[in-house]
Amino acid sequence: MIEETAPSRRDLLMMIGKAGGALAMYQAMTALGHAAETQFTGPPALSGAKKGSRVLVLGAGLAGMLAAYELRKAGYAVQILEYQNRPGGRNISIRGGDKIVEVGGATQTCEFQPGNYLNPGPWRIPHHHRTLLHYCKAFGVELEPFIQLNHNAFVHQSKAFGGKPQRYRELAVDFRGHVSDLLAKSLNAGQLDAKVSKEDKERLIEALRGWGLLDGNLNYTSDLHVSSQRGYDRAPGGGIKGAPTPSRINNLSDVLDSQVWNQMGFFFSYVMQTTMFQPKGGMDMIGKGFAKQLPGVITYNAKVTKIAQGDAGVSVMWEDVKSGKVSEAKADYCVCTIPLAVLAQIDPQVGAPMKAAIRAVPYSGQVKIGLEMRRRFWEENYSIYGGHSFTDQAIGLISYPNFDFFKDKPAVLLGAFANGIGGFQLAGMTPEQRIEAALAQGSVFHPAEYRKEFMNGVSFAWSRAPWILGCCGSWTEASRAQHYQNLVAMDGRIVLAGEHASYYGCWMEGALLSALDAIERLHKKALAA
Repeated sequence: MIEETAPSRRDLLMMIGKAGGALAMYQAMTALGHAAETQFTGPPALSGAKKGSRVLVLGAGLAGMLAAYELRKAGYAVQILEYQNRPGGRNISIRGGDKIVEVGGATQTCEFQPGNYLNPGPWRIPHHHRTLLHYCKAFGVELEPFIQLNHNAFVHQSKAFGGKPQRYRELAVDFRGHVSDLLAKSLNAGQLDAKVSKEDKERLIEALRGWGLLDGNLNYTSDLHVSSQRGYDRAPGGGIKGAPTPSRINNLSDVLDSQVWNQMGFFFSYVMQTTMFQPKGGMDMIGKGFAKQLPGVITYNAKVTKIAQGDAGVSVMWEDVKSGKVSEAKADYCVCTIPLAVLAQIDPQVGAPMKAAIRAVPYSGQVKIGLEMRRRFWEENYSIYGGHSFTDQAIGLISYPNFDFFKDKPAVLLGAFANGIGGFQLAGMTPEQRIEAALAQGSVFHPAEYRKEFMNGVSFAWSRAPWILGCCGSWTEASRAQHYQNLVAMDGRIVLAGEHASYYGCWMEGALLSALDAIERLHKKALAA
């Protein structure tokens, strides 16, 4: 006889990592007490830099600017070289008049009204991203709530309910109710007596009765008690006709067709839980807030063409993208935050292990599309204020703006946040075709208004952005095991930082944490030299 043993925590984490990737494993580590919500405990206590010590930072994204800010406080002379004409890197907002030039030459000019914008990169900040929240407060970047979960938004599956979107609240309550019905009846019939004690069985049935909105016979059925959560056919009112009427629940088969558990699981995900925030006025307010702390430090329009190092220091060749003038910058050390897809083409003078690591990390190719509408019809006609409606189409979802509620003026919907296959499909289209796809697919949620109220739109395909060639680094457990430590190790006088150099990939928090780690190790090495 073979004894069955429960998997160890290590085995469990490995299984979760293989199934869900690094982020899923990190979330599981947090739940099991093996990882904190964030490793940020406060700004680094760096001081005592040797007189005349210089550090060159490549890239004025958040990682680069934070590295420069803290190194300057420690006494280093710092210079940042930035390819673009603005700070922030992927921390960007697209506004009226902005031009987007893609690989291949396709060009868009945004036509949004003043005050409207699209955040094509980061667009929300979880409550536990303490590094970012700390520096936003320190640098005067005002934040406002980001509405993540909206029970009144829609879920759409092409093969469910005849392709008609359903309110999230109705599907989520029905899924919970039907599962509670089945489990409660199984418990009551003694089918799980071998697994549950008599006392726990009684408590669990009582819990399911309340949680699943079951009636006295443990049935999930249409009544006013259920409608108090999923919504009514006729809402409660006043006077002689004030009595509500219950809504009709969906049958289990239809609910399963909707796959609503994907959205329910999404909102339970560690990095997607409320409360979340966004900067007032656009995500680029964070980049601007960081840049204000670095007067005269950032050289814009500087395209790095060569990175070399030796016993005496580092040397970087760069070209002014406007004038074509070539210059050389020298320093004692270098913090490089250039995205790996671009850095691999520069071929920096680092050892074989770091070079292999740089080339081992592909970048994802998300696409976002902003659609400016004449009025906020989602509020006026559907009572949707913020949050997301999900679809199995290429666009992935639409997201409703989290500010200017009730205003009588044009507003921008996020008309697509496409990942995976959907991202590749949209990225392969022309900008005009992407807008048409977003209108066609988004119309499933708001058929009467979507095209009628549309004014103009703009798309951003990260795989076609020439300064990054992708959205963010895509590690696998195998590639992390082989290359991660080589990527983040200090190679001579050069250290890398950015979201790709963290276990919080694709998040600003990861970029900042990697920068703090990199400069602490750089400072330690510089003091010991």
